[in-house]
Amino acid sequence: MRLDPRQHDRGSFCCGVEVLDAYLRQQAGQHQREGIATTHVLVDDITPGSILGYVSLAAAQLHLQDLQPPDRERLPAYPVPATRVGRLAVSSQHRGEGYGRLLLGHAVNSGLSLREKLGVRVLVVDAKDERAAMFYKAFGFQPTTATALTLYLPLGNG
Repeated sequence: MRLDPRQHDRGSFCCGVEVLDAYLRQQAGQHQREGIATTHVLVDDITPGSILGYVSLAAAQLHLQDLQPPDRERLPAYPVPATRVGRLAVSSQHRGEGYGRLLLGHAVNSGLSLREKLGVRVLVVDAKDERAAMFYKAFGFQPTTATALTLYLPLGNG
């Protein structure tokens, strides 16, 4: 569900990465109001205000030449429409319970839904480090030609 700052307890969320914690606390609501990004939260069924993890999504584009050669086939020579996973974090106390996979699945489903309505070709993420890149690669993300930490997942061919 989308973040509702009045309902969800952002202050007690801690994933162990200060920049990700600070984003949820200080910027996610503002970015949502201003149309920059939406933040989607996974909450505890027993305490629905308690955030287990979150993913932020935004519109993006990739340069055609940043895609791997097989993914460029039959595409026009202009930027490729994309959905960006801006941030993805799971609470430290719930790490290893599969919530990251669920949040990423939500991001993929959101990208596929946008593909139906708007036209989105890939889901793109800038992994913060090699460990994060390995997480995304395990789900089929590929590195762009520009940088190994910018990854993308094709959202179908037709």
